[in-house]
Amino acid sequence: MSDIETKAIRLQAKRSHNREHSVPLYLTSSFTYESAEQARAVFADEEPGNIYSRFSNPNVDELVEKMCYLEKAEDGFAFATGMSAVFTSMASLLSAGDHVLAGRAVFGSTHQLLTSILPRWGITHSYADANKPEDWEALITPQTKMILVETPSNPGLELIDLEFLGELKRKHNLLLVVDNCFATPILQTPIDFGADLVVHSATKYIDGQGRVLGGMVVGKAELIKEIRFFSRHTGPALSPFNAWVLSKSLETLSLRIDKHCENALKLAQTLEGNPALEVVNYPFLPSYPQYELAKKQMKQGGGIVTFVVKGGYEAATRFIDSLKLATITSNLGDTRTIVTHPASTTHSKLSAEEKAATGISEGLIRVSVGLESLQDIIEDIEQALAKV
Repeated sequence: MSDIETKAIRLQAKRSHNREHSVPLYLTSSFTYESAEQARAVFADEEPGNIYSRFSNPNVDELVEKMCYLEKAEDGFAFATGMSAVFTSMASLLSAGDHVLAGRAVFGSTHQLLTSILPRWGITHSYADANKPEDWEALITPQTKMILVETPSNPGLELIDLEFLGELKRKHNLLLVVDNCFATPILQTPIDFGADLVVHSATKYIDGQGRVLGGMVVGKAELIKEIRFFSRHTGPALSPFNAWVLSKSLETLSLRIDKHCENALKLAQTLEGNPALEVVNYPFLPSYPQYELAKKQMKQGGGIVTFVVKGGYEAATRFIDSLKLATITSNLGDTRTIVTHPASTTHSKLSAEEKAATGISEGLIRVSVGLESLQDIIEDIEQALAKV
């Protein structure tokens, strides 16, 4: 088997004596042994086997194996949430005195990690702008150990040239960590460009139906070994049930992403020129400032469209409150179209200056384009804009 669609469906935990077609749920906290000697050998890593579901579980192992294949990674670890994956990818590999060079456009909670939590342990950071690659190298210090980026970013859809970052990290012997949540491995595989670790909020497109929480880190085996040690003793384990749901969801990931991208591109094309909007952003629109970069490192443009409503916060909220089909929530990657106002929700803890620096205006709307009828999606967005 070599095709990713086939692997996402056919990679499964070993069947039990019951010969089940669909993998069963392994809802157990611990695992048994045939003898005291077997227990000793498993704990001593002399014999493979599950010990405790905080460490490993057949459902979780299946999910990790699939994600490693899709992302071309050597190994991986699954987490209870996406933010746990982001935090652990830093906390397990950084020490007091280390410095992180991060893309300025990061998720709000990632920003809080960098600015409020990691500094308690003497870990500092600098932000670099995606559209100013010439500034990145100057921000690297002797203490810099890691480059951390999102591409496309949340919510501004800024792209960072992964080939450039791969060359930069090799030149300075740094770790490159890429949050691939928006693109998923269907649209881009950062390891191809030199990423050491790839992070996901599996809550989003990996699940795809807004049901469960989950996170993933995959990448180089020697780094995952450190992450696994840290995680086993700090406990951010993914539940077997959530792992089962997420693994089943991967079976349809490619199909879903294709439809998300098709609907998102057509929505973006339809909205361009709408008199209620200042700008429409979508990576595969020719008018998008980083269109050529998007075509270079992504297979399609993704399922997120953003636009800026004329009239600021009041107009944005009037638009949102006029929606009839789309859901108002902070999640994304769902089968259902979702509309979010980042400035007052997901990125509300950023200062006005920080919002401005990452392109989050009061009129910015993030649309996670769903799998409904394209005509229904367009009609709902347009009728709500007409009321602005």
